[in-house]
Amino acid sequence: MDAPTLTRCIDAAYASYIAEGLDLPPVSDGVAQDIQDHVVLVAQADGAVVGGAILSVTGGTAHLMNLFVDPEHTGRKIGSLLLQSVADVARAAGHTRMRLATHRDMPRNVSYYQRRGWQVSGSEDVRIFMEIDLT
Repeated sequence: MDAPTLTRCIDAAYASYIAEGLDLPPVSDGVAQDIQDHVVLVAQADGAVVGGAILSVTGGTAHLMNLFVDPEHTGRKIGSLLLQSVADVARAAGHTRMRLATHRDMPRNVSYYQRRGWQVSGSEDVRIFMEIDLT
């Protein structure tokens, strides 16, 4: 996987939030380093990258660093399939829990994860922390 292709997909996935004026950190910064240091899964359709997930499996708990789907491909269960795949990778690495952080002004994300078994575990400033039991 090359960083520019993944960067384009991430930027497309977050474009609507940025257009709404949501103050997000640079969501695609460091993609080349993420590819080198973490597990990166991609979803493809007709040879094009349409989604992906970046997962850290170092330390005591797996951390879903980013989950993204190109908006032209939403509604096809790509995100759910990626979540299932990262959970499988985390389990294979010996983890029993997976965590993530999302933005408080992205309530659709919180409800998306909750519908898939994730629970809110805390918050700090604009971040909402969530986790899921993988056992």
